Amino acid sequence: MTLRGKRGLRFYLSIYRKILVQDLKSKMSYRADFIISTIGMIVSNLVGFVTFYILFSNFPSINGWTMYEMLFLYGFSLLALTPVQCFFDNNWNLRHLVKSGDFIKYCFRPINMFFYFISEVFDVKGLGQLVFGGGTLVYAWHHLGIPVNFMTICQTLLFLFAASLFMIAIMNFAAATCFWIQNSGYVMVIMFRFKDFAKYPASIFSTVFRFVFTFVIPIAFIAYYPSLVLLRPDSIPLLSWLSPLLGLVFFYLSYRFWMLGARKYDGTGS
Repeated sequence: MTLRGKRGLRFYLSIYRKILVQDLKSKMSYRADFIISTIGMIVSNLVGFVTFYILFSNFPSINGWTMYEMLFLYGFSLLALTPVQCFFDNNWNLRHLVKSGDFIKYCFRPINMFFYFISEVFDVKGLGQLVFGGGTLVYAWHHLGIPVNFMTICQTLLFLFAASLFMIAIMNFAAATCFWIQNSGYVMVIMFRFKDFAKYPASIFSTVFRFVFTFVIPIAFIAYYPSLVLLRPDSIPLLSWLSPLLGLVFFYLSYRFWMLGARKYDGTGS
């Protein structure tokens, strides 16, 4: 067994805590940048919130979905997107490090390359998104009259976790294309922009788009399918129940794809 293979969870948690502290110290030395970025994140999400109010001031519902149900999806999607924003933001730098040859440093440390690379950056701006998304979800939850009990809270946490795995996996796949494709930044941008469709129910799209957002680029699993467990408890589709398992499988496949590219990396740069 290699030295990397002997490392346990406690070891990686200890390493992550140390790296996180150093990264936060570095970011806090530029407090103005942190404050401005956080405000910008909140304002951009607030625009989406206001958009729903304007839209539903003219239409009582969209394909059977009320304003508060749509707000529930919106808040749910923001919470599900927070982990990829906070913990996996370094994927945006991967293509630059691969192109310059600096990625080679991750190949010689006696720890998992994926963990080492991802743990170097924690995007604190995502915390603003977490707060806004949580507030939106609670606001919609209250108006929809969804029961607050142990079961619904556990379901929410489980399906939020599952939903976040899909977006993380999508970005892992997109980022790792840089090991094979030069100037792969457009892949990251395109995949990231697909997240804007997550706040809408897949049922409002055509059959073709529903298929794409379910089985090709699984954006519908970021909010729509997981939310149905709470929003439509009397008619929950099988894909909703399967989303935690599918999320784990999709994340694992994205991790293996990322690691495949990293192990083929030769460090030549360009």
